[in-house]
Amino acid sequence: MTQTLSPARDTEFEYRAVRDDELRVANDVFREALHDEPLNDEKWAIARKIYEPGRTYGAFAGTTMIGSVTSLSAGMTVPGGAVLPMAAVTAVGVRTDHRRRGALTGMVRLQLAEIATAGEVFAALHASEPTIYGRFGYGVGTRVHTMRVRSPRARMRPEVPTAGTVRLLTRDEVMTLLPEAYPRLRHTRAGMMSRSSHWWVLGYEYRMAHGYFRAAAHYDPDGVIDGFVGYRPSQFPSDDPRVGASIAVLDFMAATQHVANDLWRFLLGIDLVEEVTVYVRPTDDPLDAMLVDLYAIRGEQEDELWVRVVDVPAALGARTYGPADPVVVEIVDQLLPTNAGRYLISPQGMERTGAPAALTMSAEALGMIYFGTWRPSTLAAIGRLTGHDPAALAAADRLFATDRPSWCGSLF
Repeated sequence: MTQTLSPARDTEFEYRAVRDDELRVANDVFREALHDEPLNDEKWAIARKIYEPGRTYGAFAGTTMIGSVTSLSAGMTVPGGAVLPMAAVTAVGVRTDHRRRGALTGMVRLQLAEIATAGEVFAALHASEPTIYGRFGYGVGTRVHTMRVRSPRARMRPEVPTAGTVRLLTRDEVMTLLPEAYPRLRHTRAGMMSRSSHWWVLGYEYRMAHGYFRAAAHYDPDGVIDGFVGYRPSQFPSDDPRVGASIAVLDFMAATQHVANDLWRFLLGIDLVEEVTVYVRPTDDPLDAMLVDLYAIRGEQEDELWVRVVDVPAALGARTYGPADPVVVEIVDQLLPTNAGRYLISPQGMERTGAPAALTMSAEALGMIYFGTWRPSTLAAIGRLTGHDPAALAAADRLFATDRPSWCGSLF
């Protein structure tokens, strides 16, 4: 669908695609926004490979770049198993001395217009500041469980089954074996995304080259990789041998629960470790029920992907729906107005309609319910969408429900 936005220019800044010879400046702007120093030549040589051609945009005050944003191309699995194109938005930043003056708004508007022109159905991001993105139509589309486990207390129950073996990988093995294995794992849940070569540079190559970052793979009895973890120390042990380290797990992928069991055993069995923190696990991870002492775990639910539905008809038409009476949903989208309209949602699919709306919601609310993370009735009860027919809310809950929590699991 072709979307039309106002020109990518305002009275103060200019917005345009960043040239290849400007990418390092864009990276510097982003890092400065995170209060981090610019990369040296060695680190930039790797980080440069993260950027896909033509997907980075900048805000300029005269000839000076004062803001940047980029994205990675990917596919996202939606409820029912279809895979739709998405833009994984990342490296968003505005220089401190130019914030709160509209630069971010201009860049986001330009980026969304280009995403729509490219035919990508979703934009998604991990938000560093949650108050920013709702006004651009992003809503919390998936949630995760951050799990902190005290290793000395985390004894696995004897009846928890096993499925294979776990082995540490070398750097070369990581960059060859894991990209080959991941496509076999990514259709296990709605919300999971494909990983391009650019993602693997971001997720593994850069981390392994410039810090202590390890990966371990799980092998099934036939020698096939069906799961893996990537982790690094988050706190080094002191000189006191009685003080253990803490490790942070940034990637945890498993084809089945049995594979996840073995990966948890591996992580919790690493010697000289006091605490293991896993940052992106599905909200239904059953680790607490796998341990003898469930108080070994401290955890909390957090936002994961903020989802912006860029092409509403394509998104609504591609997913499956639960058994319920049809509901007419009205979408209000001021930023991408061709999305606006009424859609008849039923177990048979979606079609545009002129019938009266039973529910009215913003693009942000649609991003929240699309993957089943939020119930329409819950959002209506807190004023995030409007229900014109009370019976329709219960039906919409069933239509948009998923059989298990949606989850992405990929940081970017």
